[in-house]
Amino acid sequence: MLACFVTTVRGLEQLLAEEITALGAIDIVAVNAGLEFKADLDSVMRINLHSRLASRVMIRLVFSGYRFEEDIYALAMKVRWDKWFHIGNSIKVATNAIACPLKSLDFVTLKVKDAICDYFVEKVDARPNVDKAEPDMRIYTFLTKDTATIYLDTSGDTLFKRGYRKLKLEAPIRENLAFGLIKLSGWTPDKPFYDPMCGSGTLVVEAISYGLNIAPGLNRNFAFEKFIDFDNAKFDEMKAQAKAAINYEQKLQIFASDINRTAVEIARQNFQQIKLDHYVHFSHGDFVKKTAPAGGGVLVTNPPYGVRLDELDRLAEFYPLLGSTLKKEFAGWDCYFFTADLRMPKLMRLKPSRKTPLFNGALECRLFKFEMVSGSNRKD
Repeated sequence: MLACFVTTVRGLEQLLAEEITALGAIDIVAVNAGLEFKADLDSVMRINLHSRLASRVMIRLVFSGYRFEEDIYALAMKVRWDKWFHIGNSIKVATNAIACPLKSLDFVTLKVKDAICDYFVEKVDARPNVDKAEPDMRIYTFLTKDTATIYLDTSGDTLFKRGYRKLKLEAPIRENLAFGLIKLSGWTPDKPFYDPMCGSGTLVVEAISYGLNIAPGLNRNFAFEKFIDFDNAKFDEMKAQAKAAINYEQKLQIFASDINRTAVEIARQNFQQIKLDHYVHFSHGDFVKKTAPAGGGVLVTNPPYGVRLDELDRLAEFYPLLGSTLKKEFAGWDCYFFTADLRMPKLMRLKPSRKTPLFNGALECRLFKFEMVSGSNRKD
């Protein structure tokens, strides 16, 4: 069994723990924005292929206390690097830290890189190339006040890069965060799903992929495919099983709209390219002038947050209209709004039944739930 670490969005740790347990992980310990766990390499491959919530899966190679940079160099020299990858594989080393007393993390990164190169020089009289843009192998060093851990990445590109997004608008939410919102909403494929501020369609494509049981990693490659002991036949079998499990016959009621016509067109083109456009009903227009697309269902959306003062003022005018539309048109719907603007419920004059704290990058947000029942939820 391998000691591993998986990263995720802050606030989704428990959901991720449940997900990777089903994929073969054991001895799971939750930490901030991630989980420590144990798994064999087959389960690590399976988590990379199937996890909708993970950002990156890493194997812990070595762990020790330290005082100086040379201690970390010595620690890296203890790793049997040739057990994991060939001299022909390019590498990239990065370092992160919390309360680290050392002066330069860049210098730590350099020492770990030197150790890897020196190890291979001793073994085969050659050193791997460094590629900071698209390396074959990513090595991460994590430092606390007095401990150093070195990880080998198994994912390659971050796992929220599903491989389907061809066109996008500025600053979409990440795909694993989008799915986390859907999972927290309790939506199931037998219910209508609506994103009235869809942007380029991240929430909607995640809903469809979940509804049809499309493994999120089917259209991309992973770093573990370049490991020395990688079993290509076994992974091909995993992918074949994942493809066979897709249910293209699943009936879905998915609706998406946006006030920005360009956003709707980009979303439509994205869905056409991945051949999922016939599962979603697109429309264009202002949400406050729209009617519900079905008699009941789940609405999940990521409205604009507002940063500048003029944007905040416009949102303060928009929220009462939004609340009015929900009360008039969306009885029978569970409505979820993901925002960093904590004024939203008060200005909408609606009381949320749930407030889930989550982070969008470093930005603290809330997922507000409003259960829309005729004549209720009005805040006195």
